[in-house]
Amino acid sequence: MNLANYIRDVVDFPQPGVTYKDITPLLGNPAAYKEAVIQLSNTLVQLGVQKIVGIESRGFIFGASLAERLEAGFVPVRKKGKLPFRTLQREYELEYGTDCLEIHQDAILPGEKVVVHDDVLATGGTAAAACDLVRQLGGEIVQVSFLVELTFLNGREKITQYPVFSLTTF
Repeated sequence: MNLANYIRDVVDFPQPGVTYKDITPLLGNPAAYKEAVIQLSNTLVQLGVQKIVGIESRGFIFGASLAERLEAGFVPVRKKGKLPFRTLQREYELEYGTDCLEIHQDAILPGEKVVVHDDVLATGGTAAAACDLVRQLGGEIVQVSFLVELTFLNGREKITQYPVFSLTTF
């Protein structure tokens, strides 16, 4: 199954000149969604993963499914102010300004094998910030995974110290 067939382009979203890769057709097709989870989890099964970190918000969708399939814990990384317990924060650069991610301070134990997952790798800033949070807690990042990678934005350059897997590339 070619999963790229279930990812549509939305021109001029969220602003003029941007072509957005919309994964909702894939999410709405049970066979395509199942195949994506299987293919993503097959890259992880031999790594002894203990935690899957899902980045807000679409990283939660696949991250939770991967955690269940691998019998690992799921850890949400969220935007500032969304987590109810004590957190660590990491500010990172956006195209126009900055943003901040948070993780619970007790979400990952030192030495735990962790996969960081998000739906799209674009410029790499969000993934790099999430990886920094995992490392601050002492987690060992065994892979950073994505459903889609926009290769022309060179996001891998910000996470070169980790193994990276992308299911589809554009």
